[in-house]
Amino acid sequence: MIDHVSITVTDLDRSGRFYDAVLGALGYPRVNTSEHSIGYGQRNSADDFSHCYISIVKAPSVVTDRRHWAFAASDHSRVDAFHGAALVAGGTDDGRPGLRPHYHADYYGAFVRDPDGNRIEAVCHARTGPHADR
Repeated sequence: MIDHVSITVTDLDRSGRFYDAVLGALGYPRVNTSEHSIGYGQRNSADDFSHCYISIVKAPSVVTDRRHWAFAASDHSRVDAFHGAALVAGGTDDGRPGLRPHYHADYYGAFVRDPDGNRIEAVCHARTGPHADR
């Protein structure tokens, strides 16, 4: 459903370090760097449009509101690593890793704020971890 998304930030160097850490913890390395943006993921083409691309774009200011961006994690340990990397890289906790059964029984997520206040999440929908044997 999503082809690409842009997240605005005020300091591209600081945000690059942050997003390298949190997206790297999920297994998504940086794939593009320019003067005004950095990118993660893979761009679509006429032959393969099954990908998603995230741009981190420098802007003069950032307005944080109720929007948030959720990144897919392959298992619970990746969600945990995302959260830990975010805190070390200058982010703030906005919801520790854990099950969120109000979404569904296997929804395991963590929420953080990036250095500009953007709300981001890592989520795993798979049955992994201690509750997998139900």
